[in-house]
Amino acid sequence: MKKIDTPLEGCYIIEPRVFGDARGWFYESYSERAFAELGIRTVFVQDNRSFSAQKGTLRGLHCQIEPHAQTKLICCTRGMFTDVVVDIREGSPSYMQHICVDLSEDNHRMLYIPKGFLHGFVTRTENVEALYKVDDFYAPECDRSVRYNDPAFAIEWNETSPILSDKDRNNLFLQDSDVHFEWKKDRT
Repeated sequence: MKKIDTPLEGCYIIEPRVFGDARGWFYESYSERAFAELGIRTVFVQDNRSFSAQKGTLRGLHCQIEPHAQTKLICCTRGMFTDVVVDIREGSPSYMQHICVDLSEDNHRMLYIPKGFLHGFVTRTENVEALYKVDDFYAPECDRSVRYNDPAFAIEWNETSPILSDKDRNNLFLQDSDVHFEWKKDRT
């Protein structure tokens, strides 16, 4: 397994070793031991899956606030999407910066997203499945979303007419929301 740093403090692209032959391929998508060897010591407690039927479906920007903030490990098991994460940890060296990473069933890449980040994605193909692990259980009282097109982020989604849920279409901008995180070096 390979860990690739991103411009966002504590956020990594993970590339597994893929073993393939004429029958197909195999790879280890998660190993507590392998992640520990990479310096990532996160205990995941829940797996989530999502399915998006239409190309151009945009989900985000989502997070859970304290005391149930979540670290995520996300991958694409079918199709392709562009994953977007925004560092909103006040005091972080990468505060208010974002990255866009293409995840697909073909590139097998995963994205490790620490607590204190907003997360979303836009599908680039039809029939997209996402799988992500989280290190805290879903807590509806801590579930939050911020407007995907908040000008404070200047995200280029490269989708002129995204397909959105009513919730995502009507989210507040970050400055008007109660979403707040502070950066702590030891949390990443």
